[in-house]
Amino acid sequence: MKPGLQIGSIGELFWTVDPTMVITLGGDPRATVFSTPNMIMLMERAAREALRPFLEPGEESVGTDVNIQHVSGAGIGAGVRGEARVREIDGKRIHFDISAWCAERQLGFGTHTRALVKLDRLIENLDKLTREPNTSTSPPNSIAGPSIMRIAPFTGGLPRFQTLEVELKGPIATVSLNRPKSLNAVNAEMTSDLEKLVAWLLGHPDLVRIVLLRGNGEAFCAGDDVKELPGFNPEFARELSYRQAEMYLAWEQLPQIVIALVHGDAMGGGCVAAYSTDFRIASHDARFAMPEIKLGWPPGYGIAQLTALVGKARALELCLLGEPIPAQKALEWGLVHELAPRSQLQARGMQLAERLLRMPVDALRATKRLVHLDEGSQPKVAYRADTDAYIRCLQLDDAKEGIRAFVEKRPAIFPSTKRS
Repeated sequence: MKPGLQIGSIGELFWTVDPTMVITLGGDPRATVFSTPNMIMLMERAAREALRPFLEPGEESVGTDVNIQHVSGAGIGAGVRGEARVREIDGKRIHFDISAWCAERQLGFGTHTRALVKLDRLIENLDKLTREPNTSTSPPNSIAGPSIMRIAPFTGGLPRFQTLEVELKGPIATVSLNRPKSLNAVNAEMTSDLEKLVAWLLGHPDLVRIVLLRGNGEAFCAGDDVKELPGFNPEFARELSYRQAEMYLAWEQLPQIVIALVHGDAMGGGCVAAYSTDFRIASHDARFAMPEIKLGWPPGYGIAQLTALVGKARALELCLLGEPIPAQKALEWGLVHELAPRSQLQARGMQLAERLLRMPVDALRATKRLVHLDEGSQPKVAYRADTDAYIRCLQLDDAKEGIRAFVEKRPAIFPSTKRS
């Protein structure tokens, strides 16, 4: 360590609280606060900032001990500050008094110790750990790890499904959403079936390498089943939305490549289902929409993934206007990869699957993982803020009118638009 660090030296770090840093207490979105783990990270990183000017090349500091009290809260959008003050220098161990603040209000305080380490030694130890035998519950050759969100690998036989049809042809699985009379709207039962499917695919990375996802009947998927909503209490609706968000996010971590074959409508949750896959081939008559705003609420999940795919301006157009876009525009926006006649969708999907099967297995899986990893953590957790806003709006008069209008097949007249 370079000379100059003294007792009383201070490091500071400033953050703005975003949806990745919060926890919702008691299931009430009004009680969404800066979480304790993130507050600790803020203070620890402030201590790291205090040491940074005094590190030699090839030297870094790592946390070895932390003891804190969390005494106050801060909400999304608040500016927070971490402060770390050197209390004692004991060779290569530096002890800090740490605190976190929101303006003049103290959020937490405590003590923290960091040790100085050589990066080459640290890298050598990490490399040794990665070469040790894997004792996790990951399925063989799995890229995803022991579990995805709340979905754990299932290595048994193919489950029985009530709302899905699954056809296995060698290493290719064709999965058909099978509620054609409801335009394959995703209800609670289909959510459970899709979770079981994801778990089974996680547990069978060598048996199945490619998944084709399609819809039976006249549509790919009309989205979440709106007719179910009046029977849900807010707690169940929130939990179901979380499960659906995590289930769709899990597709990007599957060891299989997932190809959506979209015909007819892909609306709301159905649109999310399509753009959560790795490839999307659409028929010329396909339509894509995020129409939740016309029912009185925002999308419950999927906004961050959509924005990453098509950009902020186009995501705003889809989500704020709620109007469907045709397949050709979806192609121009990058929402789909290719268009084909409806009668040729399955054949085009099989052709793409065969091309992918000729690629080296481990490299293909690693590449998929790395592409999604490069998005960072925001799309993986932002759905919690989406769901909180969705549940809050679902309980308002606008949403009640939106559901009535949907059932009665008429345009909604929202009470809030009548306010003077």
